Amino acid sequence: QVQLVESGGGLVQAGGSLRLSCAASGRTFSSYHMGWFRQAPGKEREYVASVTWSGQNTHYADSVKGRFTISRDNTKNSVFLQMKSLKPEDTAVYYCAAGAIWGWGPKEYEYWGQGTQVTVSS
Repeated sequence: QVQLVESGGGLVQAGGSLRLSCAASGRTFSSYHMGWFRQAPGKEREYVASVTWSGQNTHYADSVKGRFTISRDNTKNSVFLQMKSLKPEDTAVYYCAAGAIWGWGPKEYEYWGQGTQVTVSS
């Protein structure tokens, strides 16, 4: 089992940057693919980015491609989301998730963090 705790959210002006972190507990972290999702008020949870267990492969939603970068450090049981050129429409609660299957849908991920709020002001 994996427990996930996100951090790094906050309030930032449009055009600014934030770096989200997700700390995982459990010795099997390195065997899981990791993803970031987000959910804005009144909207469904949306895929943002994912990285394979080794860190060798990444994938991004079109809406964040070129602005966000996902990475992981298996020695620190952590995954990160570097967000640049933030827009008001990026405002959401951001969740990290762990799963045995690499994909871009919530159903591929078995373990979820509690989320961290990101608010981008215009």
